[in-house]
Amino acid sequence: MHTFTHGQALWDVACPRRPSPVAGVTMAGFRVRDLDTLRMVPHPAVTLLLEFGADSPVLDCAPGRQQRGSMVAGPGFGSGGAVRARGENVECVQVRLSPVIARAVLGASPADLDGAVVSLGDLWGRESSRICEQLGDVSSWQDRFALTDALLARRHEAGPTVDPEVAWAWQRIVVSRGLTRIDGLAAEVGWSRKRLWSRFRSQLGLPPKRAARLVRFDHAAHRLVAGEGAARVAADSGYADQSHLHRDVMAFTGSTPATVAGEPFLAVDDIAWPSRGATAVPHVAGDLRLGRRRSPLGGHPLT
Repeated sequence: MHTFTHGQALWDVACPRRPSPVAGVTMAGFRVRDLDTLRMVPHPAVTLLLEFGADSPVLDCAPGRQQRGSMVAGPGFGSGGAVRARGENVECVQVRLSPVIARAVLGASPADLDGAVVSLGDLWGRESSRICEQLGDVSSWQDRFALTDALLARRHEAGPTVDPEVAWAWQRIVVSRGLTRIDGLAAEVGWSRKRLWSRFRSQLGLPPKRAARLVRFDHAAHRLVAGEGAARVAADSGYADQSHLHRDVMAFTGSTPATVAGEPFLAVDDIAWPSRGATAVPHVAGDLRLGRRRSPLGGHPLT
């Protein structure tokens, strides 16, 4: 268990001792006595929140709209900076799912989330409350992670997979940190642009260009949190200039690069997700360039 201090915020953070057996899954445990208006920053993964504490976390998503308890949100959730999390005595396991495996684990495509957040009970029914009860019944975080891993592995094994061409295109975007030439992906897998764009959007929840933009933003935002200057980050992350970075950060978060550099949602990552830069995405069956299968691709980092 680690302690994360950010201003007046004090969180207990737990990490699994070993990687998940399901490639594309990472998780962390949080215990927060007073979660005071945390801005949600978009991330290139599907977020699964399993709560089991004395009180339920609350997401204020829009004027008059809230979501409580265990929930799931699609990649890029929180764009615009309008979503805030709050609560008292919050205890939860937060899971980040690569969009490539999210459809199998959730039993629904990330596209069905449409960039929003939904109650996990609406997707899983009784299984949602059952896993939360089990998490609350054990006292060890490592046991909680093992329970969560077993559930995710079982659902992943039984669920539908995405097209290998789509998985490969996502992998290229992630490995390049959002800088791969998007218009060339279709030709590399031997599909038409229309077919790849349609399948990518329907299976992963966002179109390729937005996926690349989100991955690039995530990489840049974490460099800002690490203390690097905006001009250097813009130059190294594929932005035309510092103003371009500023516009992208504003679009995703509703705030400036200087403000994002101090966001607790991002600052906690070094503790909660220590292997964030080395987390494997699911393996693709083979090299699909020009429609020809070659040697298997290895795992690559999910930013």
